[in-house]
Amino acid sequence: MRTLRRIILSLFLLTVPFIAAQAQESGRVFVSSEKDNAVIVFDAGTLEKTAEIPTSERPRALQLSPDRRLLYAACGDGDAIDVIDLEAMEVIDRLEVGDDPEMFDLSPDGKLIYVSNEDDALLTVFDIAAKEAVAEVEVGEEPEGVLAAPNGSVVYVTSEVANMVHVVDAETHELLANTLVGNRPRRFALTPDGSELWVTNELSGSVSILDTGSYEVTEEIAFEPQGFRRENVTPVGIVMTEDGSTAYVGLGRANHVAAVDVAAKSVREYVLVGERAWGLALNGDESTLYVANGLSDDMSVVDTASLSVAKSVPVARTPHSVVVVD
Repeated sequence: MRTLRRIILSLFLLTVPFIAAQAQESGRVFVSSEKDNAVIVFDAGTLEKTAEIPTSERPRALQLSPDRRLLYAACGDGDAIDVIDLEAMEVIDRLEVGDDPEMFDLSPDGKLIYVSNEDDALLTVFDIAAKEAVAEVEVGEEPEGVLAAPNGSVVYVTSEVANMVHVVDAETHELLANTLVGNRPRRFALTPDGSELWVTNELSGSVSILDTGSYEVTEEIAFEPQGFRRENVTPVGIVMTEDGSTAYVGLGRANHVAAVDVAAKSVREYVLVGERAWGLALNGDESTLYVANGLSDDMSVVDTASLSVAKSVPVARTPHSVVVVD
């Protein structure tokens, strides 16, 4: 009997670390809720809601710090970016970055935040440690998407009204180029080699592809899911796989995500998700795509191997962006 108990105890002690590792690997999914003034947290393994973190008013864009210990949330009506400690699971700081911050990006070293201030037609460069703006760059009206190049050389900004992509020198803060793209450009994705910049055009129903050497548009991909009028195809969110083989584009009011073959510049598949699919995020091994559906108040969980929705998860009112911490 003692021998049997020892065997059972040994098996238990061997199993506990495995279970703990599996639980740790499942990770967490963070979703901003514009109308509930909160970031909703889900267990990535069970997809059950585990927490709700109160924020300033109207949280939208989310982004992790380089060390993945902090989560930044742009709160448009709060005129600030809230800083969330991922261990304490609460807001620990508030960065006053200017009026109506919507989208932003961090410098590669995590010391600066580049913020689009929609109402002021500005790109604000904000020093996190000093808690002050170090530069303001005038861009087109209603700036939206912001992307800092991984090599730290330039910052890209979209202007929804001017239909332009602005290229800003990250050191001098001077405008290097203003490139016309489609109608109402919104968000960005860079190919892994940095040679192509993909820009979603909400009212053109397309993606413009820029050569990052010349800053000129080289190609455009139009989206035409069956059963939807052209004016209802409104691409906004975009995310690209690490190997650069596939880009996923949220088609907004067309209620689909397009899986695009990057090399062929063609749509592989349209995946039916929720209403007004905008915010997109991949998990670490890229087996799962999370889609925030702003008008159906839920999140679609897409299996990327089969390109099908595995589950739809209720979130909160008007989910905007998704971040995954594996």
